[in-house]
Amino acid sequence: MTITAFTGPSPTTARPGRLPGKALFGLFLAGFISILTECLPAGLLPEMSRTLNTGVSVTGQTVTIYALATALGAIPLAWATASWPRKHVLQLALVVVALTNALTALSENYTLTMVLRFVAGLGTGLIWPLLGGYAARLAPEGRQGRAIAIALAGTPIGLALGIPLGTWLSSLGGWQLAFYASAAVTVMTMAWVLVAVPNLPGQPVDARFRISQVLVVPGLRPILFALATYMIAHNLLYTYITDLLLHLGMADQTGWVLFAFGVTSVLSVLVVGTHIDRHLRKLAVSSTLLFGASVLVLGMVADAPVLVYIAVAAWGFAFGSSPSLFVGATINAAGEAANVAQSITITVFSASIATGGFIGGLLLAGLGTASITWAALILLIVAAVTVIGGKKHAFPRNG
Repeated sequence: MTITAFTGPSPTTARPGRLPGKALFGLFLAGFISILTECLPAGLLPEMSRTLNTGVSVTGQTVTIYALATALGAIPLAWATASWPRKHVLQLALVVVALTNALTALSENYTLTMVLRFVAGLGTGLIWPLLGGYAARLAPEGRQGRAIAIALAGTPIGLALGIPLGTWLSSLGGWQLAFYASAAVTVMTMAWVLVAVPNLPGQPVDARFRISQVLVVPGLRPILFALATYMIAHNLLYTYITDLLLHLGMADQTGWVLFAFGVTSVLSVLVVGTHIDRHLRKLAVSSTLLFGASVLVLGMVADAPVLVYIAVAAWGFAFGSSPSLFVGATINAAGEAANVAQSITITVFSASIATGGFIGGLLLAGLGTASITWAALILLIVAAVTVIGGKKHAFPRNG
């Protein structure tokens, strides 16, 4: 993988050849807290519903509206703040997330809660398009891919931990404790970013690229299409993992299944981060095929808990570094237009989260739990064909 969007690391980064670990950890934390905030309600819906006097399905829209706000806000917010110093943008976004989490914990009104969740999603719309490019600019030449993998690792880990962590905190002190804790972690992240992350200049206004220009960059549209099908498939399953495990007779093991997913997601980050700079295409193809095979097993097993654990662990390993692979491919394909391309990528990513949850709900209601597995498999077959076929520009053979 050759990162062409940036000319080199900032003079404030670590010694030549070494990754700036403390700075990248700050970016990791920002991504982690963003996706954790998005996922928190999923593990708290019954408790939140009682406080807000709404049904569980209605309260579940607090997740959807967050993802929708991120999707709607990513491009215009990235455009509006393109010339701002990067750390200033990141800190502003973290302030928004911290405040809205604290206020959400205080809210007992459904409408107010939805407004707060929408604003929080806009904060994430500032953070996610920033992370990949920020990491690449901080990294020494030839190690940008690994830096991106570290910075974006917070996303899959946050996805893996969001629901079980929220549920655990709720059992200790109510659902509000989960949001207060999220706000506190966000404030600590701001402190870490202030001390450890170098500030970098924004993109000059006259160097911006229009979205219409970026969308015709060779390879970008296949990357976005593969990302959309991959992420919708993931969210079809992950959003309704409790229903899926109930269908498989393993409802009492949800926590352990999610733990297996989380462990292999972290392992994926470690393994893929080591090889992404040289083997992005092979990793992207492998991720898609492994995810598809995992879903096939989940669709065919019955009364076989061991196979379910193996399939979910493989799914976690496939998914764990997928954000790094798709963002890395985007940066590689877009070149100097990488900043705009990343904002488009985050829009697709967030819209896919909302779409997966919405379509999954329709399938559950209309066709039953088993249907989400087969729908996810069809999407992953399409994603695999797209990734394998993108050997010239999207996922080139020399990547």
